[in-house]
Amino acid sequence: MGLRIGVDIGGSFTDFAVFNEASGVLHSLKVFSRPDEPGQEVLHGIRELVKRYGINPADIHYFTHGTTVGVNAVVQKKGARLGLITNRYFEDVLALGRLKTPDMYSLHSLRPTPLVAREHVFGIEGRLDASGNELNPVDEKSVAAAIEGLQRAGCEGVVIALLHAYRNPVHEKQVQALIEREMPGFFTCCSSDVWPVIREFERTQTAVIGAYVQPRVSHYLGALQQALAQAGVTAELKVTKSNGGVMSAESGKAECVQMILSGTASGVMGAAWVARQCGRENVMSLDIGGTTADVALIVDGAAQYDTGEYIGDYQIHIPSVSVTSIGDGGGSIARVDEFGVLKVGPESAGSTPGPVCYGRGGVQPTITDAFVTLGILGQAKLGYNAVNIDVAAAKKAVDTLASHLGQSIEATAEAIIQVSVSGMYAGISRLVSRFGIDPRVFSLMPFGGAGPMLACYLARAMHMREVLVPLTPGVLSALGGLVADVKNDFVRIIYSDLTAESLPQLETEYQWLEDRARAWLAHEVSDVSRGQFSLSAEMRYKGQSFEIETPLPRQQLAEGNLEPLRDAFHARHAHLYGYSDRDAQIQVVSLRLVVSMPTPKPQLQPLPYSEVAPTPAGQIDVWMSGRYHNVPLYQREQLAGGQQFTGPAVIAQSDTTVTVLPEFHVRVDALGNLILTDLTRTAK
Repeated sequence: MGLRIGVDIGGSFTDFAVFNEASGVLHSLKVFSRPDEPGQEVLHGIRELVKRYGINPADIHYFTHGTTVGVNAVVQKKGARLGLITNRYFEDVLALGRLKTPDMYSLHSLRPTPLVAREHVFGIEGRLDASGNELNPVDEKSVAAAIEGLQRAGCEGVVIALLHAYRNPVHEKQVQALIEREMPGFFTCCSSDVWPVIREFERTQTAVIGAYVQPRVSHYLGALQQALAQAGVTAELKVTKSNGGVMSAESGKAECVQMILSGTASGVMGAAWVARQCGRENVMSLDIGGTTADVALIVDGAAQYDTGEYIGDYQIHIPSVSVTSIGDGGGSIARVDEFGVLKVGPESAGSTPGPVCYGRGGVQPTITDAFVTLGILGQAKLGYNAVNIDVAAAKKAVDTLASHLGQSIEATAEAIIQVSVSGMYAGISRLVSRFGIDPRVFSLMPFGGAGPMLACYLARAMHMREVLVPLTPGVLSALGGLVADVKNDFVRIIYSDLTAESLPQLETEYQWLEDRARAWLAHEVSDVSRGQFSLSAEMRYKGQSFEIETPLPRQQLAEGNLEPLRDAFHARHAHLYGYSDRDAQIQVVSLRLVVSMPTPKPQLQPLPYSEVAPTPAGQIDVWMSGRYHNVPLYQREQLAGGQQFTGPAVIAQSDTTVTVLPEFHVRVDALGNLILTDLTRTAK
């Protein structure tokens, strides 16, 4: 029994969740992030944990973290200077992409500039056919010319993405060996090693993104490992993955693409765990930090997964928790454009200088400054005393916009909130349409430093009846790392009709996947006996352009039973599209295997119970719904299970602040979660 620590390193704050396995107590902490010196925020945080809670770093036997370093490298275009080797005449694979434009409603919409400059793309002679058979051997002279081009361009690494490498990687490996012979130590990456799937653009793009962030991610993980050792932490560093699992930091250095959505996935896994604890099956998670609002769906108690998630302007085609990111965070900057229209985001003040009210050099008003102006923030300590709120500075900053708009600073601050909520509404509407769900039957779970402040506003705009605020919403992403399982995905291209004759091949390919999965799991954990394997196939009706992932009953595949496999696809197709064609031939494009190992989960202790109305810490004046209200200010730590009250109110706690709008009823459940019910929706 010891300490398990989860850390989420965001753009503004670094969050800590510490679970004591012996006592069952969960501690939390927030400190400012240090993007200028990776690892220093963790050192500072551990020192603060020792000071506040008396923990011993030597007692930490599990340490996992999520990070946005990979995402930031792509969004900020600060990755490696890469080269790309393709087949001759396929040098424009990244520039051509797909036919669709980024914005179908704009005639001026342009595809993003590829992460590899066109002059750094080199075509070589050699070709495999679609079955992986060699048509023309690799021409070593063309590879030598490409190597000279890489050296001349000053490239820091190269991605090798050749036709049909998903079927047979022999040509990619041959080119890689030639480069390593001529340039020892030069970074090379084969697309077949990253995610060996059909479709050249998607496979190449994914490999390029992974290689693009590799130097920064590898350096960052190394620096963090050194910082932990310096702090006396001997536990192996783990990192959360895009698919909601965890892996070792050493694996993360080699498989950077798998952790690129690390931070956002952690929050969703934490939300899914809390939802199960509360008995909620359908939840919309809302993670609002300093830069973005990240929204995800939890359906029937499980997070939703997909491929093709966007990182800034670029899609990455690996399995990941499905998250929609919207450029509205607590640090999003408000401004009045040249037409006199109020705009909010996507530019963010980040951690440095941060919102004006932080007193760290910020001069442009943000969403956080708007909440200070409304009186909702600045009434209690914030961020575990890491932040001292300067109310006067926030109001002065908002007043610069109010003078342009010709209205009061309170009305301007509320308008900033309304504009940010409208942006979230638009982004969430796309997610709702994509999954075909009714948000009115979902609970909204806000977390992150700014999520609980904005949740009631968004819930009312989305006509959602219930808001569920976790016990420690400001550090839920860090908690997500603690509850995430060890997990990895494996894929094998099949490209075969689903017939009785193809079943032996499917069984053989499944065994190949399982062998790889077991070897990976043995590398990550010492005991593989509890490993769990989940099989699915990407299938389609023959002649369709795109496939859908369908869970496969493993036992029927082993027994060679065809009909349950066909039935599973027909049912999945009908669920997504409203119909199925049982007379059509089914084609299996690929097999997918997910291996996972459950990790110990915290067992939270129930709060003391009381039916007595809670006593406010004081009364404060806040601006809501166009006027001032004198409302109670509650301290979250003083609330007991079973207590209830009705808004308007403000609830302060160390890691965030909860805004309770008028006609929202608040109930504290046994585990300390806040259940906010919109009485205007209940009555209808």
